Amino acid sequence: MSEEKLKDLVEFMVKSLVDNPEQVEVTVQGEETMDFRLKVAKEDTGKVIGKGGNTANSMRTILKAAASKLNVRRAVLNIDE
Repeated sequence: MSEEKLKDLVEFMVKSLVDNPEQVEVTVQGEETMDFRLKVAKEDTGKVIGKGGNTANSMRTILKAAASKLNVRRAVLNIDE
């Protein structure tokens, strides 16, 4: 249940940023440590990462806070290029 909520959160944040929301793909691996893998259209990668990685780091912070609230031990966001 918590995995699905966190996945929905990541999708919502990313789709709000990109020009091609239909190409956003989020997969989750692992149980104890949830590894969220994010794929976006090549032209949207810069928007998701942000200047100096600020946007990606902000999304990671939000994900970690939400995971903590749902008693998930650890959640990691990786952006595939």
